[in-house]
Amino acid sequence: MKYKRIFVIVIDSLGIGAMPNAADYDDEGCDTLGHIDQHMDPFAIPHLVKLGITRLHPLTHAGQAEETMGCCARLLEASVGKDTMTGHWEMMGLHITKPFLTFTDTGFPKELIGELERRTGHKVIGNKSASGTEILDELAEEEIATGHMIVYTSADSVLQICGNEETFDLKELYRCCEIARELTMKDEWKVGRVIARPYLGKKKGEFKRTSNRHDYALKPYEKTVLDALKEGKKDVISVGKIVDIFDGEGITEYYKSKSSVHGMEQTIELQKKDFCGLCFTNLVDFDALWGHRRDPEGYGKELEKFDEKLGIFLEGMREDDLLMITADHGNDPTFKGTDHTKEMVPLLMYSPSMTASKKIEDQSSFAVIGATVAENFGINMPEGTIGESLLHHLK
Repeated sequence: MKYKRIFVIVIDSLGIGAMPNAADYDDEGCDTLGHIDQHMDPFAIPHLVKLGITRLHPLTHAGQAEETMGCCARLLEASVGKDTMTGHWEMMGLHITKPFLTFTDTGFPKELIGELERRTGHKVIGNKSASGTEILDELAEEEIATGHMIVYTSADSVLQICGNEETFDLKELYRCCEIARELTMKDEWKVGRVIARPYLGKKKGEFKRTSNRHDYALKPYEKTVLDALKEGKKDVISVGKIVDIFDGEGITEYYKSKSSVHGMEQTIELQKKDFCGLCFTNLVDFDALWGHRRDPEGYGKELEKFDEKLGIFLEGMREDDLLMITADHGNDPTFKGTDHTKEMVPLLMYSPSMTASKKIEDQSSFAVIGATVAENFGINMPEGTIGESLLHHLK
């Protein structure tokens, strides 16, 4: 065991340029980080620069570090799709060859909606692709007045249900989502996640989603590196929505986050905990608040907040800690539509015990992350998983 604790932090949606097959997804020219940089002058992310982000993607407004530290690489996605579950599952060794279903263009089938209405006792309104803020401004007043239920989707493989915490009731919202998850286990309706989207407010312009969101994900179809770590008696600590993405499989301890800043604060607190294993953090605001809403300046400012917390985290690292910063897909806030974008992602790796600083060749899958974690702890990769360890590069 080279490192006692490994921290994997996912900056949700921070792509660094179009994948070679981006045209297959109608995503040619996408570049999340590069296009954010164009809207930020200056772009204050000195710790990311120090860890080598500009070695992976030249930036105009972020400056340059005289010397970088750690090891960095660009990761290409082996799986089909460009969604949250695909990206995270691949990190932990699964190769997704069949994309999850989306209902972006048509809404959900009337048969599914009819059964959902019958089982929940609520009439469904919405049933279309929309952003979370827009659907609330359009329909939340009606939901509050009638007790109807807002159901919507996005460009991702999701069925989302909104409920006002004061009038719909949080427990009732969760009950309806559990029914929706049961119904969408059918192959013809199978979405990757059902998401409860609670909110507060009484009229248009005042509605705000709360931190009581809950994701009902599919279970991974095979064992992942998380399962192998747990079976090997290692700690597997989830921060943010990781526990939802893996439907709790392979997790030994979890912490829900109110925001990306809160997620970093939780991760910094976990540095003070004496554990042996993996701390796996997802920071979702980059994707949910700024990428999908096509706000490059908001995204850039969120990255600056992250960088401040990253500086605190780096100061608290131990000699036998390893930090791995990455992303699960792209979401170019300057691109057409509101969908994720098919992009390469960064991998920044650092430990205070490392003496070398280098950029390594592009990697053919996100699964190098899980494979590196597994080799470090002497854990065999589960049967059927992919990924080659990068541990030998970390010197």
